[in-house]
Amino acid sequence: MTTIRAAITQTTWTGDKESMLNKHEQFARDAAADGAQIICFQELFYGPYFGITQDAKYYRYAEPADGPIVQRFAALAKELSMVMILPIYEEDGTGIYYNTAVVVDADGTILGSYRKHHIPHLDKFWEKFYFRPGNLGYPVFDTAVGRVGVYICYDRHFPEGWRELGLNGAEMVFNPNATKPGLSNRLWEIEQPAAAVANQYYVLAPNRVGLEDNEYGDDAVFFYGTSQVVDPQGNYVGALGSSEHEEVLIRDLDLDLIQTVRDNWQFYRDRRPDSYTAVVKP
Repeated sequence: MTTIRAAITQTTWTGDKESMLNKHEQFARDAAADGAQIICFQELFYGPYFGITQDAKYYRYAEPADGPIVQRFAALAKELSMVMILPIYEEDGTGIYYNTAVVVDADGTILGSYRKHHIPHLDKFWEKFYFRPGNLGYPVFDTAVGRVGVYICYDRHFPEGWRELGLNGAEMVFNPNATKPGLSNRLWEIEQPAAAVANQYYVLAPNRVGLEDNEYGDDAVFFYGTSQVVDPQGNYVGALGSSEHEEVLIRDLDLDLIQTVRDNWQFYRDRRPDSYTAVVKP
């Protein structure tokens, strides 16, 4: 049996970038001490969720995908022999910004990036002010622990990208989030299990938790945490994360289950891409 130990984290904004970086470094060290071989942080992990407002000052949180933050955590990945998924605010040139997750292998090699494709623009999710739509496709990265894909927050409402990652060979898809109560509550319960079943891989979804009123006062929203790990049969692996407190979830993933499920349910064999027409029209 091929089993790997994975970690996802949830926390709230401390009030400053450096303490957030230190906190996440400690999360990684604690997870490694508990045997974790791969870790993913929440969406835009080292800052507040600034989509709450439209304010140019948050552009200063952006940096290159090989910038100081990624280099710092790439060095940590090498030290801990741990694969890392780092959801950052990427600057790809003057005024060119993306919501990005950088994948770093266990030897510290930066394998590449995924850029969030689907960008919301609605009350307290004013993301089109901050991000261009992603343009790197749906890459799957060969890591020390398996084939890893990424899909970010609002992306999860779009089944097409989940399937692209499956067709590209993903065994684990990490879906970092900043999700709050409201329209999303029921979707949060069903979307990750549905994606895991339909595409026959593991889905690991960290979410922010807590109230970021130290940044936004009365405009702050309470992110509901409940981070989750789902197996290819649509079952939760262990309990959900806390709905109120920061947490590092560590779960064992039986990668052999992926092939078992794919043998039992031949969804990829029985696809009919020749018959799908409307879904690929603009």
